[in-house]
Order: sequence, then structure tokens, then C-alpha cells
Amino acid sequence: MDDLTGLTIAAAASAIAQGEVSPTELTHAYLARIEKLDPELNAFVTVTADRAVSDARRASDDIAGGRYRGPLHGIPIGLKDLVDTAGIGTAGGAKVYADRIPATDATVARRLADAGTILLGKLNTHELAFGLTTTNPHFGATRNPYDTTRIPGGSSGGSGAATTAHMTAAALGTDTGGSIRVPAALCGCVGLKPTYGRVSAAGVMSLSRALDHVGPLTRTVEDAAIVLGAIAGYDPADAVTVPVPVPDYRAALDHGVSGLRVGVPRSTLWALLDDEVRALTEAAITTLAGLGAILVETELPDAATAFGQPGGAGLWSMAIEESRYYNRQAWADRPADFGEDLRTLFSVPPLDGAGFVQSLELQRNYSQELRQALVEVDLLVCPTTPIAAPPIGADVVTVDGVELPVAVALTLNAASFNLAGLPAISVPCGFTTGGLPVGLQLAGRPFAEETVLQAAHAFERATDWHMRSPS
Repeated sequence: MDDLTGLTIAAAASAIAQGEVSPTELTHAYLARIEKLDPELNAFVTVTADRAVSDARRASDDIAGGRYRGPLHGIPIGLKDLVDTAGIGTAGGAKVYADRIPATDATVARRLADAGTILLGKLNTHELAFGLTTTNPHFGATRNPYDTTRIPGGSSGGSGAATTAHMTAAALGTDTGGSIRVPAALCGCVGLKPTYGRVSAAGVMSLSRALDHVGPLTRTVEDAAIVLGAIAGYDPADAVTVPVPVPDYRAALDHGVSGLRVGVPRSTLWALLDDEVRALTEAAITTLAGLGAILVETELPDAATAFGQPGGAGLWSMAIEESRYYNRQAWADRPADFGEDLRTLFSVPPLDGAGFVQSLELQRNYSQELRQALVEVDLLVCPTTPIAAPPIGADVVTVDGVELPVAVALTLNAASFNLAGLPAISVPCGFTTGGLPVGLQLAGRPFAEETVLQAAHAFERATDWHMRSPS
């Protein structure tokens, strides 16, 4: 109990329920760790210390009075700076919204507050979530806890760095092309993108509403299950959400992987990998097989056409069109106040109507083919990213002799599951010889988060990668 910030949510919840630690003690421990580490890591854009202490005292009083709400009661968390919080600035990492203070909470923020969480603050993001590095031109670069010369991934880089560095027990991120799973892989934590429509995005600043997902970054799979259970479910404020039952994700964790058919799409999502990433993820699927999973060589469609190129039909142009539309007034009034990334993207010539419809058609066709592959297998498995964290400021990387833009390389294996709206998780599976984390990605059928979580949990329990920390 000497280092309270080292406790997982599950362990902290048990300690709180048994009266071994109070939410107030836990919150002060996290605030002290933020004060110590964040000046270098720059994961937070706002630390809500006074509110956190006040909420923690209230939680301590409620629990002492027998009003315990469950495993998130008294747990300190952080929210990506896209998630609206009443009375607390939410800028989406953009200078043009630096003074934006929402009047109401996003649905996910409210649900976590209702579960009793303590808000530590808002976490840095790539500007308007449109990037993979979290090298933010307005709020500064977030740094990887394992090597501060390297990126944490993005766009939820602050969420990944804060979770891994034990500056928060959990965080929420958003994922349009990999922005939860990429930081999880590069920082060495767990990141879960739920099924499209499983978690409300009402009150969350949008990049592309056709592709955005909201989900947790945590230290363990069990913690991800706990957080997902609190935020999942139908929301009349978000027409995308689906009125399907929310299962007890935590209760399903111990079902294991014995007998599960796990597809290994070698010709696509295993085709272009760094040698060390390949070796570590090959060892990881060998571990899954040893636990009883049945590995099946699986063919998936090539996503290159569905991704497209900026200015042509495809995922990237859809995202540009939507983001430019959502920010049209600020772009018209203050174009110089956007960072170079956004100015370049928003200057791409717009798609015409036919191009946008073609983009939607490409997404639907790819989604249908990917979902068809999951008729024959229960899960798909691949490396989360083909590389470990590149240096801050790098524009291109070389993967197995192929030079790629950093954003393209980091989304090669992640964005497919945004196109198809499928649940996918990244779980730590090892470290490079340079000490950088590597992630294993598991994806499943629509609304099959239980299966995704139980497989990730089984792998996690068979290894000790999740027990390591950068300090």
C-alpha cells in the first residue's frame, strides 16, 4: 500500500471497499505523482486538483456512510480533451477553442461521474484528434513514458502516457483510425475500441462521426472491462448507439480462449512489420495457442483502396471532409491559428458528392468483407502497430525496407476495424531491445466485446508484460 498509484482499478476498488484506503488518500497520491512526472511527460492540459480533492472527500464520506456505488467509486481518472466537462475547458487540442467551456458533461463523463469516479483533469491530444503523434503545436508534445524522446502515439497520447505513467488509474480516449489502440501499444497499456454504437459519443468533439469510437485506456484488461461496463449502453442523445443489452464484462473474463478460433491474417495485417514487432507478436500468438486457442490462417481484404488518399475517395478523405465541416467557422475565421497538420489537411480539395458517396460505398464493402471473415473465426489477431514508438518529430519511418509516413505506418493495422466498426483491443505483448513496448491486437464480431476481453485477459494472465512500468 506504500505506492497507491501502483494499484489497478480492481485492486484499488477492493482496498476502498474494505476500508484499507480512502478515495481522498488515493486522489492525493495521484495528484502528487502528476506534479512529479507531468512537467516532463506533458500528458495533462488541465489538472482539476481542487475539484478532485472535493469529489474525493465526498466519495469518502459516501462510502463511509454505506453508500458505495461499485468498483469505480473513488477511482481517479482522466478524460481526453475532446470529452466535454461542464465548467471545465475542453479545447480538443486546438488554439481556436482554447476558451471553450462546455455547459454540460458528455454522456460518458456523466456516466463515469455517476459511477463515483474522481476527475483528475483533461488529457492532451493531437489537435482536433487528427493525427497519431500528440505533438501538439499549441499545448506541447506529450512524451512516451518509456523514452521521452519518442511519441506516445495519438491522438489519445495524453491518455496513454498518463495511464502508463500511473498518473491516472484509467483514461478515456477516442479512436477514429487507431487513436486508442495506437497509444496503448506505443505506451504499453491496454486500449479498447468498442463496437461502433456501443458507447455514446454525445458531447465528445468529433473528428469523423462515421468512424469515431469512445473507449478506455487502462493498465489491465480487467480494468478495461470495469470502465466499459460503466460507459456502454444506449443513449437517446446519440442516434448511433444501439439499444442492445450491456453484459457484465468483468464476469466473462475468466472464460478463457480454449476452443476459440483465432484468425491470423498473414497476407494483410502481418505483411509489413518491424522484425522485433514480428518476433514478439509471433511469440504472443504461440502463447494463445498454448492456452487452447485454435489458430486459423485467414484471408482478409486489402484495405488500401478503402483507406484511399487525401483528396480521393476513401476513409482519409471522409475524415477530412467531416472534420473540416465540423470546424468550418473557425477555419473560415482563423485559419492561421490551426497547426500545420490541420492547415495541410483542411487545404485538401473537397470531394464532390460522387466522391463522398463512393467513400461510403468503399467503407461498406470493406466492412462486409471483414465481417464475413469473422463468420469462420471468433477473433482476428495481429500486431497493433507494425513499429514501436518513433522519435518525436519524425515524419517518415522505414518498415521492412518500405518508407512510410508515420501516420500511415501507425494506422496500417488499426484503421481496418474503424472502417468495419468492430471491437478491438491492444494488450502489451513485450518490449523491443531498446525497451519500447509492443502491442498485440485482438478484434471480434460486432458487440462481441466479451470475447475480445476474455481472450486478451487470458493472454495477459499468461504473461507479465502488463506488470511492468516505466518508473
